[in-house]
Amino acid sequence: MVARYLLRFGLLSGGAVVAYNGDEVQTAAIGGLRFGRAAVAVVKIVADYRNTLYSGTITPESPEYAEVKSQTHLRAANRLLDLCCANGGAFVKVGQHIGSLEYLLPTEYVETMKVLHSSAPKSPLENVYQVLREELKCEPKELFVEFDPNPLGAASLAQVHRAKLTDGREVAVKVQHPSVKAHADIDMKGMELLVNVVAQIFPDFSFKWLVEEMKKNLPKELDFCYEARNAEEVARQFYHFPWLKIPSIDWNLTTSRVLVMEFCQGGQVNDRNYMTEHGINTREVSEKISKLYSEMIFVNGYVHCDPHPGNVLVKKNGNSAEIVLLDHGLYTNLTNDFRVTYSKFWLSILNADLKEVQKYGEQLGVGELFGLFACMVTARSWDSISRGIDKKERSSDEQDEIKADAAKYLPEISAVLNRVPRQMLLIFKTNDLLRGIEFSLNTQER
Repeated sequence: MVARYLLRFGLLSGGAVVAYNGDEVQTAAIGGLRFGRAAVAVVKIVADYRNTLYSGTITPESPEYAEVKSQTHLRAANRLLDLCCANGGAFVKVGQHIGSLEYLLPTEYVETMKVLHSSAPKSPLENVYQVLREELKCEPKELFVEFDPNPLGAASLAQVHRAKLTDGREVAVKVQHPSVKAHADIDMKGMELLVNVVAQIFPDFSFKWLVEEMKKNLPKELDFCYEARNAEEVARQFYHFPWLKIPSIDWNLTTSRVLVMEFCQGGQVNDRNYMTEHGINTREVSEKISKLYSEMIFVNGYVHCDPHPGNVLVKKNGNSAEIVLLDHGLYTNLTNDFRVTYSKFWLSILNADLKEVQKYGEQLGVGELFGLFACMVTARSWDSISRGIDKKERSSDEQDEIKADAAKYLPEISAVLNRVPRQMLLIFKTNDLLRGIEFSLNTQER
């Protein structure tokens, strides 16, 4: 059945290849290889689930069902990780997104994909230099008197190198991986086809929301000029926070594939040892980040949506902590209607007003799943929400319960993610990354 679906979708999309010429043929051939890898991975994953959990040999009532399901999730997650690492680019981006959705997806997927936040593939230095030559129309040595060959960090779409300009300024140079833009369109079409295949075979598990978000956001993230404008906009909107640092942009050396910005030092926001060594108060850091993101979401409606630890640095500035916010490629603009309704939804949760929780949950499109939606937003159990999340302490047992429910109620969670306004999808990701920071600093609310 899986092969039949893939063949049908493949035939429907195959006619587009005849329009390619020269380099386009090569790009299409590489795209076909990448799609083939994805197709093989999906066939294996779907077959594993069908043979293990849907063959009738084991039922949810069986005593061993939970362990068998967990192992099936783990095998599938490892196959997805292998696919992301082999294809790179947009596939790594999807994997990172999955790794950010703690409490929303089974633990096996989240924990497996988290490795992509710190271990994304790196481009060789010569490839980096080639992109610089193509974009800046000169040899790198004409611009940089120093250029560290080892990247400060590598992500799904680019990597960052520390360098020194001829005028003595220290800068961070973000360079897009050479083939990402060429393959992005083909990769997204391939992902869309594969998600449609899975949705037809398993109607309860629809992840079209993930592909829709990638299709909307990936072109923006591939344009570093867009990222540079975001950096300047967030600096303008939050100039009243003297403790917030946004690196300045060198527009003379910035293009759609190269971004040169002020180099900023600091420790990652989850590095408690760094903060202890430098006399930085972790609670102060947590409170400042909370204040920044609360104003982004509930006041300005302009939200930085990728606060994983590598994108948030902390350093000592006088007697207080300075927050350095990096990587401004992924922002969401919240409409006033959404922002107000989401604010009222949160207030109803804080007041333990379940009728209002239902009212505003329904206004946000989740219908009868408003209770599950509240649990997803807060990462608290329905029992805690009903009593008042400020009245019942957060416990490890409750967190284990929520993680178990993420696997138990996966079809319902999938339904919520497909129903909510698209703006909410990046808020989910942002919420979970911020909770991860609080957990690392041991400053989460009780």
